[in-house]
Amino acid sequence: MACASTLLSRLAFPAGLCAAYAAYNSFENALSAQADAAKASSLTPDAFTDLKLIKKEKLTHNSYKLRFELPGGQPANLPVASCILTKVMQQAPGDDKPKVIVRPYTPVSAPDAAGYLDLVIKAYAQGKMSKHMGDMKVGESLAFKGPILKYPYSANIKKEIGMIAGGTGITPMLQVADAILANPTDKTRVSLLFANVSEADILLKDKIDAMAAAHPDRFKVYYVVDKPRWGGIFWKGGVGYVTRDMLAAHMPAAASGSDALVMVCGPPGMMAAVSGDKAPDKTQGELTGLLKAMGYAQEQVYKF
Repeated sequence: MACASTLLSRLAFPAGLCAAYAAYNSFENALSAQADAAKASSLTPDAFTDLKLIKKEKLTHNSYKLRFELPGGQPANLPVASCILTKVMQQAPGDDKPKVIVRPYTPVSAPDAAGYLDLVIKAYAQGKMSKHMGDMKVGESLAFKGPILKYPYSANIKKEIGMIAGGTGITPMLQVADAILANPTDKTRVSLLFANVSEADILLKDKIDAMAAAHPDRFKVYYVVDKPRWGGIFWKGGVGYVTRDMLAAHMPAAASGSDALVMVCGPPGMMAAVSGDKAPDKTQGELTGLLKAMGYAQEQVYKF
């Protein structure tokens, strides 16, 4: 494998060192590209900006797709993969004064979509931000700040990417998968395992199925639900919790080494079982759970 650097390619460096340099160079290029995109964004990571809700679509009994207007018809130009922060002031019963509530969300709209930003949220009765967003009416505003860079993706940085998502944990996975499939020079293969309570809870299934149909050699999906309809007699996916056998069948093998990456995002119970959650300081934390037991190394797993 030739190094990206002309100078290095003319020297007798060991192949492993050459490959390591190429990977490092790709990572550095990704960081540079993401930084350039962030500079051109209509949002800023330094201050909150109020954005108006211009469209609200109900997806399931407790989930919505919300479209917010970006100023001046500009795109968000969010780097992949990144999230944004939302902020609202709330005063709960018994509170002396309003408290600041801040939560991260990953947009599902294209980074270069002009004039708007789409979020998909589940509105939980006890969720301070999610309930507020679920109750919002068209014309009302919410404060946003970002982007916050998570995993700096660049084309062909991996040969295979496995994605394990639960519920709204699908949103960062789609951000990465959309970027891969939109780039014809990116040959990365993606395998998505998407777990939900029921078939009715599967978010953006039409979009995901369309991605799989359009790119059968580059994108595959396997759905898992706790409660399939009609006792599961017509259900073709997995049933119950995510298991070791499911991961072995649908994720890139641990033996693939640095050519493969597994991304994980979902509710706390799923994270604990599959990979372990992130550390309290929001760093990656120790790899545990099924992926650890299956022989994956820490650097082969990324937790959103």
